[in-house]
Amino acid sequence: MSQSLCHLGVDVSKATLDLHHLGKSWQVPNNPQGFAKLIAYLKKHPARVVCEASGPYHLPLVLALQKTHREVCVVNPRQVRDFAKSRGILAKTDILDARVLTLYADSKPPRTTAALPPEQLLLAAWVDRRQQLVDQHTAESNRTEPCLPKAVAKHLRDSIRLLERRIAQVEKKIQQLLAACPQLNQKVQRLQSVKGVGAITAVAVVAAIPELGSLNRGQVAALTGTAPFNRDSGTLKGKRTTWGGRSKVRSALFMAAFCASRHNPVLKALYQRLRLNGKPHKVALTALMRRLAVHLNSLLKHPQPALP
Repeated sequence: MSQSLCHLGVDVSKATLDLHHLGKSWQVPNNPQGFAKLIAYLKKHPARVVCEASGPYHLPLVLALQKTHREVCVVNPRQVRDFAKSRGILAKTDILDARVLTLYADSKPPRTTAALPPEQLLLAAWVDRRQQLVDQHTAESNRTEPCLPKAVAKHLRDSIRLLERRIAQVEKKIQQLLAACPQLNQKVQRLQSVKGVGAITAVAVVAAIPELGSLNRGQVAALTGTAPFNRDSGTLKGKRTTWGGRSKVRSALFMAAFCASRHNPVLKALYQRLRLNGKPHKVALTALMRRLAVHLNSLLKHPQPALP
């Protein structure tokens, strides 16, 4: 990472990119023409680009910069906002946000975001699409009631069947992608070797945490949101709580931990021991989620660790 380079902050919105560098602020469109203008500027004024994770809107910019071998750092919006508050910057505009990003990166240079292969990005997109369809299916299923008029009930059933077909189509696309990419398929198969981790969970974890296999225990716990944080002050000993992390992988790990607490010999024993020690059900499951996440990371990091 070239920390000697100064930083260029980019506030990303759907239509525009607000830029700040060397005390200067300007705006370009959030499209290939705007990316070309930014890249041309970087050729004359080398800098590390810093932007916030903003759903789908920052990804084309990041890919365009990485394609031209420019350093780009995608940072957590909450951390940037907390930094702004710590500096007494309470106002929020696009131009100001770009300047805050520059100040944030200059105060503590963030890690450069690694370029991901196209197959990894496509897998993540298909996994997101499948979850969207599953959420729609759940919502439609919850609307079915015996008292509904027949015509309305039929319309709901047709909608549910359509969503089921679309989910099956997306799952087929995911399987085709894995079959065409041995590296991703190997990761998924490796994770499925753990009792309690099914195909859907394994794919969701690989899609949500491309860094898996290169992290330490603390980093895995932080990324999955399973690290307990202290809440102590003076004589007060508050409850430890988990917070943050990537919600997509946390949801997948919750279901895997729930299944493992009944069918995985090692994790089942851990769950029962925690419950006997007075830990609530969800606290024990969170401990299983963390143990499971650490073990999955170890599976990809080491060739042949012992499988639970």
